[in-house]
Amino acid sequence: MTMSYLAPAIAHEQRDSLLGRTSPLVKLAIAVLWLLGLGLTVHPGPPLVLIVVTLIAGIELGRIPLPRLAARLVPLALAAAGIAVTNLVFSGQNADPAATELTRIGPLRITEEAVAAAFGIGARIGAIVAVGAVFALTTDPTRLVDALVQQGRISPRFAYGALAAYQAVPRLADDLATLRAARRLRGLREWHPRILVGLLVRAIRRADQLAIAMDARGFGSPDLGARTTFRPLHWSILDAVVLLTGVVLIVVLLLATR
Repeated sequence: MTMSYLAPAIAHEQRDSLLGRTSPLVKLAIAVLWLLGLGLTVHPGPPLVLIVVTLIAGIELGRIPLPRLAARLVPLALAAAGIAVTNLVFSGQNADPAATELTRIGPLRITEEAVAAAFGIGARIGAIVAVGAVFALTTDPTRLVDALVQQGRISPRFAYGALAAYQAVPRLADDLATLRAARRLRGLREWHPRILVGLLVRAIRRADQLAIAMDARGFGSPDLGARTTFRPLHWSILDAVVLLTGVVLIVVLLLATR
């Protein structure tokens, strides 16, 4: 049986949506394919189309509430914009005398070619951000690991160990809050280097408990034969349709901008 208690489930609306019912491996394959496709073009058209398609799919097919999607996208979009601006300011094309000058800001020369290149980079990063956000908001972590094990044939010990590592970060934040509260009750300063020792001890204890739990369930043991699964996953027509749609979309976009 799988350790479903390790990861918090996504909302029921997203889990029961069309994207939520699609195999996580299919969505992951589409994301990787789109990423590779964006690396083959410098035209800003394909990433902009992918951003629009991804956001519409997340809202309509993934039933993601707009405020929740915006909360995920805004910080990442600001980071993408910062990368684009950095590439614009420090672009070597600004120093090219043959480049078309658009404006000057003090000693800084901005050229049309630098703007086009920076906009293309920002658009590609934006597409990656949008795809990643929609994937995370419509994919249950435990179901993703189940798919990797059952459909991707990845070692259960490695897959569920990675899931536990993914869960360790929020747990460390809770442990830190607990340790600070304990020091405050004792009249001590909340922040002290000894807190790191306490966090390390708690992390080791949890890792030890997880290792024992996985051994008790026979993860990675060759003597127990075939393992049973709590939630069997199977390929469906929906998976084939979503995969085909994703492949056709990126191929059409690349061919249209050649």
